[in-house]
Amino acid sequence: MFALYKKELSSFFSSLMGYLTIVVFLVFTGLMLWVFKSSFNILDYKYAGLDGLFLLGPFLYLFLIPALTMRMLAEEKRNGTLELLLTKPLSEFTVVMAKFLAGFTLVVISLLPTLVYYWSVYRLGDPMGNIDTGSVVGSYIGLLFLGGAFVSIGLFASSLTSNQIVAFIIAALLCAFCYLGFESLYQLMSGKVALALRGFGLQAHYESISRGVIDTRDVVYFLSIITLFIMLTRLVLQSRKWTGRVKKN
Repeated sequence: MFALYKKELSSFFSSLMGYLTIVVFLVFTGLMLWVFKSSFNILDYKYAGLDGLFLLGPFLYLFLIPALTMRMLAEEKRNGTLELLLTKPLSEFTVVMAKFLAGFTLVVISLLPTLVYYWSVYRLGDPMGNIDTGSVVGSYIGLLFLGGAFVSIGLFASSLTSNQIVAFIIAALLCAFCYLGFESLYQLMSGKVALALRGFGLQAHYESISRGVIDTRDVVYFLSIITLFIMLTRLVLQSRKWTGRVKKN
């Protein structure tokens, strides 16, 4: 699996997609936090925090991660290399996990340079160090979990089609629904049913972790979502074998 993981990761950086994803994320968040006049601007808002980054991050990932994952399996299908890959001594689960880990690694890489934002706010605070570090750490962990969930959803969407554009649209819609859909239902409804529905959405658990308290229920939820879509992707790949056997018979 490690060889396939390295191959997938190197393929991201041999094309523009990997660099473009990281650059767009960093440039956009940097401009919004430090240059453009808005409620996200740290210098204008005069509050020692990175709330703007963690509010913008999920919405950027809603588009950037589907763009990153759309080619993972769709391109393999279109080029006919998926069948060749599956004929090697690799299980469908190994292939899916290698691609998931490669995508998640890019999410981690995109976040690492933003630690400069934390250092800057830490130094600019009055007094120096006047920043809620616990909340920042929780928000970073939440954003990593959210990125992992989006990668697994995007990988599943990429397994459904051989067209990268279709894979991007499906992934973006699924990510948007999982992050915003249940929150919208919560706003329209009331009572215990509304609270229960909100608990199914990614946003509620992301906001919970972002408060700086790592609740095991939130961790289990994110791991469950990631596992669910990885298993669904594996099932889609396995169904190709079943279809082939039926046609052969």
